This record gives sequence, structure tokens and C-alpha cells, in this order.
Amino acid sequence: MGIAEHVTEKAKSAKAASYMLAALSTGEKNRALEAAAGLLDKNRKSIIEANIKDIEACREKGLKDSFIDRLAAGDKQIDTMIKSLRDVIALPDPAGEITGQWERPNGLKIRKMRVPLGVIGMIFESRPNVCVEASSLAIKSGNSLLLRGGSDSINSNISIIKIIKEAFRSAGLPEGAVELVEDTDRKGVEIMLGLKGYIDVIIPRGGKGLVDLIAEKSRIPVIYHDAGICHTYVDKAADIDMAVKVCVNAKAQRPSTCNAMETMLVHKDIAPEFLPKAEKVFVAAKVSLKADKESKVFIPSAQDAAEDDYRTEYNDYILNIKMVGSIEEALAHINTYGSRHSDAIITGDKKAAEKFVKEADSAACFVNASTRFHDGFEFGLGAEMGISNQKLHVRGPLALVGLTSEKYVVTGAGHIRE
Repeated sequence: MGIAEHVTEKAKSAKAASYMLAALSTGEKNRALEAAAGLLDKNRKSIIEANIKDIEACREKGLKDSFIDRLAAGDKQIDTMIKSLRDVIALPDPAGEITGQWERPNGLKIRKMRVPLGVIGMIFESRPNVCVEASSLAIKSGNSLLLRGGSDSINSNISIIKIIKEAFRSAGLPEGAVELVEDTDRKGVEIMLGLKGYIDVIIPRGGKGLVDLIAEKSRIPVIYHDAGICHTYVDKAADIDMAVKVCVNAKAQRPSTCNAMETMLVHKDIAPEFLPKAEKVFVAAKVSLKADKESKVFIPSAQDAAEDDYRTEYNDYILNIKMVGSIEEALAHINTYGSRHSDAIITGDKKAAEKFVKEADSAACFVNASTRFHDGFEFGLGAEMGISNQKLHVRGPLALVGLTSEKYVVTGAGHIRE
């Protein structure tokens, strides 16, 4: 079977399943997710063995440790996968929720009801945990799922989806509830993007190259998980010790993630005291610093920051530092160079905080907190398909409610329009 036939058959299977999933009760969906949690726990050895193959192949290619970190699926990551399933089980089921209702003067009763999107096509790169998170959210919201992962995690993905499919089958779900495109030929992505009759929405989760390709080629609506060029602005009214702690966490706690800080903006009035203290902690955390001319006065060990650096998502232990003269300058920088993802202000000035959250064009704004909190788990949403930094149809963590739309249900008593 060629790649076109392979992808199309998977999409057809998911489409057929989507109509059955939309009719499932919350209990039926939760039982399927619990079955998946149990089987993942029982089959740890096979997942880890498959993951080791992927990691060894990546090391042979000379890929960065930060990339391999995203690829890991050991006991710790499997524990997180299982927890994510059970977190989603505990969440309210959005499908069937009535979000509004009213009665017209003629007696017609109108309701707005949440319904699944249908078939979700998810194209992602290196994270095997996406298989579990995406499956749990799709099933709980009544959608079917067609996954296409990157070649670097193919063995892990196949192992995990095989287990999930077995669990869902045992719980009575249709065969096409979750499907994986196992052929890693890049043509498979373009074929998926053309299957408008079978796939209802595409969700990309990966780097800029993947997202740009999908934006250009897709004939299907797309919910973008785009680049994470995130900022922290250290205001002149910041508590310096707090600012150091939060900024180092935002950069160094896990730099490979999309919500890690890439540029730190520092008000000129606080820079003389703040920057030398921050430099010591960043250097201890093995973060390489790039700075503008003004900032280098206080951190001379930093390399020069170039214009293109401010538009770069490093996903690594590298940080840009820029001094600004006002909150307005900080906001202008964020709205020019940022990716509308996660941006923070550290300040003790309530008016400055209010101005920042109103004017920073970001999916999430943080006040005196790390951008690393921009995450479905941390927000209490159970899991996420990704973080949308577009404005339609959902912004921020793409969780259960974001995987539904609304339809009108109109009830009459033999009403006809005159």
C-alpha cells in the first residue's frame, strides 16, 4: 500500500469512528481512558524499549540534548502520561453542555449545545507523550484522532498507540477512535492536509518549519501551536530577588519547551543592581547570555545580541537580554518580536501590571510568575493538545472545551414560518 492509500484509509477509519464517539456517554469515555491508563502501566517495558531505540538513533545523528529531552519516555514520563489520563477522566465532559438557552415570543425554544469537532488531525514532531495527551482529550470531548508524528519518535509512537488502541478496543470503542500514520514519509503530511472530506481540523505541534508548511498547504482549518518566543520584563518596581528567581526558572527549568523565556527585558533604573545578580545565577545554570550594548555594561561576559536573535526560539540554554527605558518600550518590543505566546512582568506596581496585561498581545500574561506555568496541567485543564497563539477559535492551552464547537438546537410544537 502506498503512502496516499495508507493515510487515506486511516482518515476514513477515523471519520467513521467520529460519529459513534459523538454518541458515547461520559461513563463510556471515562472507562476507555481508565483502560488505557492501566495498559500503559502494564506495558512500561515495551514503551521504554521502543523509546531507547529512538533516543539511540538521535544520539547517532548528533542531535542536541535539549531535543533528546523532549523525546524521552521513561518511567517518569510514563507516570505523567498515566496521570494525564486520570486527570482528564476527572474533568467535566464538555460534549452536550448547554451554553445558552432562550425562548422566542412565538414559543420556539433555542439552545446552544457543545458538540465535538469530529476528526482531529494532529501533526507533531518529537514528543511521544503527545500520543497520550491528544488521545485522552480527543476521546473525552467525543472526537476521533488521526496522529502523524515525526520520524525521531516513530518507535515510541507506534508502541504507545498500539497499547491505547488495544485499551479502547477492550472498552468497546470503534477501531478508528485513534489512528496513527506509521509511514514517516513527509508526503504523508501533505496528503493529510488535503483530506478535507475526512479531517475536520488540523493541529500542528512543532517548530516553525512544520507550522509554516501546514499554513501554506492545508485545505483544512488549522489551530496553530506556533513558536514560543517568550519574554519576561523586569520592571523598575520589581523585587530583585523575586525577579532573579522567576527569570532563571523561566529560562533554565526546562529550556526545550515552548513556554521557556527567550528574551529578558530589564528597565534601565533597576539594571545596575539586578543584572550582575542575575548574571551569576544564569552562569551557574549554564545559560549563555547575549546582550545589547547597554546591558553589557553590567554583564560584560555576554556576547553581542543581534537583531535576528530577538526573533529566535532557541529551545536551549541561551538567553537574550535587552535594556529598556520604560514599560512602553518593553511592550513595543514584545509586540514586535514576540510570538503572542507567553509573556511576563515582574513588578510591585499594580498599575504597571494592569497596563502590561492589557497591552501585551499574548495568549497568556503572567504577573510575578514564570512563563513556564503556561501549560494545560498547570492551569488545571488536565492536558493540552498544545498552546494556541492564534486568536481563533481558541487561544492558550488547547484542552477539552477547545476541541468542541457549538450547534443550535431548536424545539417547537409544529411551528412554521409565516
